[in-house]
Amino acid sequence: MTDSKSNSKSANIKNNSKQTAANKTNSMHEFLSNKNSTRFVTNRQPVKLVSPGEKLRQPMKREATPMKEYLTAREEKIFTNNREKKLPLGGMSNLKTETKLREENTPKPTENATIKVQSNNVNLVTESKEMNKTSAKNNKDKPKAPKKSPFMKSDRKMNVYSSLVYKNKMKQEAKARREAEELAKLPKEPVKRFFAKLAPKRVLRNLFSKKGLFMVLKFGAAMFLLAIIAIGGLFLYFKKDLDEIRLDQMKVTGTVNTYLDRNGQTLWEDKGDGDYRLVVEGDNISTYMRQATVAIEDRDFYNHPGVNFSALIRAALSTVTGRGVQGGSTLTQQLIKQVYFADEAGNRTVSGLPRKIKEMILALEVEKMYSKEQIITMYLNESPYGGRRNGVESAAQAYFKKSAKDLTLGESALLASIPNNPTLLSPYNTAYNKSLIERQHKTLDVMVKMGYITEEQAKAAKEEKVLESIQPESNRYTDIKAPHFVLEVKRQLEEKYGVKTMRAGGFTIKTSLDLKAQEYAEKAVANGTALMYQNGSDNISLSSVDVETGQVIAMVGSADWSKPVYGEVNASTSLLEPGSSIKPILDYAPLFKQREGANYGAGSILKDENIDNFYCAGFTGNCKLRNYTGAFYGNISIRRALANSLNIPAVKALYINGIEDSIKTAHDLGDLSYCTDTSGGLSIAIGSGCTVKPIEHANAYASLARGGVYKPLSYILEVKNGSGDVLEKWEDASGNRVLDSQAAYMVSDILSDTSARSMVFGSLGASFGFVVPGVWTATKTGTTTTNVSTVTKDSLIASYSPVVATVVWNGNHDGRGLTNSSNTIVRRVVNDYMEPVHKDVYANAGKWKSGDKVQKPAGIQTLTVSGITDIFPSWFNNKTSGAQTEKMKFNRINKHKASDCTDPSLIEEVDISFTIDPISKNKSFAKSADGYDPFTTDDCSYRAPTVRIKNSTINSGAVLKFEAKAGSEQLDSYTVSVDGTVVASGTAQAGDNTTSYTMTGSETSIVVTLKDSAGSTVTSKLGS
Repeated sequence: MTDSKSNSKSANIKNNSKQTAANKTNSMHEFLSNKNSTRFVTNRQPVKLVSPGEKLRQPMKREATPMKEYLTAREEKIFTNNREKKLPLGGMSNLKTETKLREENTPKPTENATIKVQSNNVNLVTESKEMNKTSAKNNKDKPKAPKKSPFMKSDRKMNVYSSLVYKNKMKQEAKARREAEELAKLPKEPVKRFFAKLAPKRVLRNLFSKKGLFMVLKFGAAMFLLAIIAIGGLFLYFKKDLDEIRLDQMKVTGTVNTYLDRNGQTLWEDKGDGDYRLVVEGDNISTYMRQATVAIEDRDFYNHPGVNFSALIRAALSTVTGRGVQGGSTLTQQLIKQVYFADEAGNRTVSGLPRKIKEMILALEVEKMYSKEQIITMYLNESPYGGRRNGVESAAQAYFKKSAKDLTLGESALLASIPNNPTLLSPYNTAYNKSLIERQHKTLDVMVKMGYITEEQAKAAKEEKVLESIQPESNRYTDIKAPHFVLEVKRQLEEKYGVKTMRAGGFTIKTSLDLKAQEYAEKAVANGTALMYQNGSDNISLSSVDVETGQVIAMVGSADWSKPVYGEVNASTSLLEPGSSIKPILDYAPLFKQREGANYGAGSILKDENIDNFYCAGFTGNCKLRNYTGAFYGNISIRRALANSLNIPAVKALYINGIEDSIKTAHDLGDLSYCTDTSGGLSIAIGSGCTVKPIEHANAYASLARGGVYKPLSYILEVKNGSGDVLEKWEDASGNRVLDSQAAYMVSDILSDTSARSMVFGSLGASFGFVVPGVWTATKTGTTTTNVSTVTKDSLIASYSPVVATVVWNGNHDGRGLTNSSNTIVRRVVNDYMEPVHKDVYANAGKWKSGDKVQKPAGIQTLTVSGITDIFPSWFNNKTSGAQTEKMKFNRINKHKASDCTDPSLIEEVDISFTIDPISKNKSFAKSADGYDPFTTDDCSYRAPTVRIKNSTINSGAVLKFEAKAGSEQLDSYTVSVDGTVVASGTAQAGDNTTSYTMTGSETSIVVTLKDSAGSTVTSKLGS
């Protein structure tokens, strides 16, 4: 019974196995025909079915691990690991038992039910399902297996998991095989293997492989994500700085800035750019103008949200790839830049990136608040159109004398082309007119592409002679007074408060200029302009400073403001060589202030001699140092050396001071621009090689007039904004003492000495300019030369009083040489200004009266040093000044230095003072106080006169008589002395002379002294 049952069961199992195999075969055919089941097939190879018993070639080297074996091995491994870790018994303790029972209750698959496939194409899920069905049917009567551990999964889930793990494992093995094959092809040596991997073909093959492309895409995606995060972070970081900007109040204004003189008289109403800025509504702007602007500046204006990201990327790539720098800013961004970031717009370096990001943030916000038409209207009202013209209405009126709504197509395209580079593309910049027309044509071409106009319209506009209708540039400063001065004030304000702030307008600026003084200055310059033909010059400037305050009261920057090319150039603030006008500031002021070592005063001696060997050391080519007259004057006092503008003593003075100390003194006094790099040589002593600004030069002389106290130049007295708030107000400062008052006074005293300058200037030294009628002035002239040293290039004069300091310059705007070295023009201009500005402006203000002059400070002393009597500072010490004495022989009659032919009876010894010259090391002698002259040698041509008393004895009642004979010189006079007292005198005549003296008989001695025209004297004596 048991056997039959066993056989029956065996037969049933066999039949079931056959049926199962058949079912599997049918299921596999259905699977292969079902396209949706392809996800179960790996390696893209078709599954091939075989009949039972048929052998199939297996390309794989090993069979896939059966599900149960894989699970058993895994479970065994987990169990073993846990056992080694000595885990407590529990759910894991019965793992082997449960696994064994499962294997016993799972029927073995028959051979007929086996599905063999090629390579890795296995459908374990299908086989597992069929096996599970058979197992469930045959195990109905068998004892139930032990309850599953919580660790175990359902059969179905375990089978799916196993399939996925197996698939992944096979992929990893395939990948490992490919990598091994690649490595097998490479050299074994590490260095060679490294360079082999970098072979172009290998790199390209890897790059364009599926794996390489996938890596590139992953890298690109990562970079894109990082870029988005970075940009977002930057936006958030910079957005906090923009909270104070009220975009909802953004507007373009046209308010006037008013410039006043010190007395409240209007100098200029700056109504914006051009004549003034007119803000107009959008419907008052030509449609052509709007279209041309969009075409040339921002073609996608009506499509982007304020920032054109594609344009930014394109611009960045163009810059990086070297195809030139391209702009990526939209019209909205440009508007933001002009309104809020005008002061930073010029910065296109990396440091300008924050401003660019802020522009983008604000542009996105603006687009939300305003319509496109509002934005382009604001842009057209704000944009620069060359020179001082901002806004299309201002540009239209300035250039074409018409409103913006009446602009033609050609005019609109021309104006739209300017904001890209308003400085270069201004119609008034004729050098770039060709570039302007080229950009206009480009604008028209883009308008055609965008469908705004037709090609015929563009062609007609290109043929239009637009530039010929441009209005003259001189119209832009109508009604401005003292233009050079006012524009200098405007420049200073823009530098201090920013261009954007000043463009906002509404400011009232009270300046230091005195309009009355300015009128006198302009009239004086006009008088000089009429004389410019005399020396071939074409320009003049005048700069005048109030001594007490340092305020600029008058400024004429050129001979004619309306003159093309150079009329608007301000020579008063330009750098010019000062020539000899620098000597009092640079050479002698610091020389007089010296207290230690050698001291100097107006009477100190500096020898005027040839020092070419010293001065020209290191020079190549022709070099020599000479005075204006070409002569050398030997031992000469500083008074005469400075008054006559001798060059060699000035160089010696600079050498004694030290170049660095001299330059510092000049800067301290106010010549801030002279030799700023302190690299000049000895030639700077005579104003060569370094430059000054005439207005600063005038203030340096004002410092001398103030007694050595420096005050900075002032142009502005008060600034108020549109609300009437005072932004700044000038306050008088005490100034900074930079030079001892005694040193300053000695310079002023010399420069006001008319007689001292007569040695070189002769009678001109007392003529107009040098001497201002009724006004005490100290004056110094200066000339410069071109590279050809004999040709004069510039002529200057500095003149100052206790209340006004003025510098006048005359020359050519391009540095051409003059036809002569005459200083007539500058002397005429300074004379015609200084006289009325004192007698009218300052006298009426109670600040000056006739006879006022620089006050002599305490401490100045008058001394006789080296035979010269002059003024010296209180600290002067002849013993420490280097003075020495030496005995010299003289002809006592003519007091000339004795020579070999001098009559021995006429020779006498005298102590003569001298100093050692710091450069030549020669002795510099000086005349003695009683007239002995060490510089003139006795030529023995002199014959002394003779005198003899004719009375033989002293008799009471007798009249004194004497006989006189002339020598080489004419007789001059005689005196009669009785016992040492002069009792008679008269004019001497050759021959017998009868005096008016009658003897009393009580005389002890009577002496007659005879003097000739040379000053020599001889005597005759009667009695004891």
